[in-house]
Amino acid sequence: MTQRICPKHVKYRTIWISDVHLGTKHSQVGKLLEFLRETECEHLYIVGDFIDGWQLRRKWYWADEYNVLIQKLLRKNRKNTRVTFLTGNHDEFLEKFLGISFGTVRLVERTVHTAANGKRYLVLHGHQFDGLMHFNRLLDRVGSALYDRILDLNVWINRIRRNFGFGYWSFASYVKLKAKSAVKYVTDYEESMIRFSRKSGMDGVICGHIHRPEIRPVGDVLYMNCGDWVENCTALVEDYDGNIRLIRFHESDVHSPGRGEGTHDAGDRDEPDVAAAGASRGGRAGGFESDPQPAGIL
Repeated sequence: MTQRICPKHVKYRTIWISDVHLGTKHSQVGKLLEFLRETECEHLYIVGDFIDGWQLRRKWYWADEYNVLIQKLLRKNRKNTRVTFLTGNHDEFLEKFLGISFGTVRLVERTVHTAANGKRYLVLHGHQFDGLMHFNRLLDRVGSALYDRILDLNVWINRIRRNFGFGYWSFASYVKLKAKSAVKYVTDYEESMIRFSRKSGMDGVICGHIHRPEIRPVGDVLYMNCGDWVENCTALVEDYDGNIRLIRFHESDVHSPGRGEGTHDAGDRDEPDVAAAGASRGGRAGGFESDPQPAGIL
């Protein structure tokens, strides 16, 4: 079910986002900025791979809107939103600073979140349980480059779909689900996360890494994946009763009119965004969607 965003903020107790991959041309920073402007929370977790150090080492790319995003996060932190930053494999260069607090922003490898209903969830990026990354880092990086090429094709397919009046569809997710080896990789990863969470005495695990947003109960453990802001544009949110759900933020109307240029921020009327020229231009209003919508290429 799709719910249009209203002008007023939607307030949650907690929000988890993962895999923004700043430094790559496919990072959906404009949509993430709009999501953050339309929501408020007491605690924000950035669950790894916020910055793509691998890509930046190959070729430097830093858009102005990246600075706007970082300013937005710091501004939220100043306004009583606790920000916890977890490291992933693509921003592993930050691990040397683990345990250090930058003001009130915490930098950790993993942590435990206690929900409003008392349930405890292990929060970590998840690359720690990726066998491919541990045993063949070269193959892992080759796979990352191949994924980037698939995302290039994803852009062109969705341009064609929009010309025919269809909404967004993730070709990259389709390829991953159709490849038997990819399905086995995802299954092995999820099972490893679930086993570790159960062994740790947690009620569930919240992770990212594989760009596959999901909430799935497995026996007495709840497996939750934030997804990403490259192809899926998803987040996990907790309400004030402790219930956690998956939000899909994307353009639900193909021909929606856009907000036009500018960086209007409903939550920061007294603090306009700096680097306005680099903010998302012509962005479309997003949508909240609780479940994935399967579809063919067209």
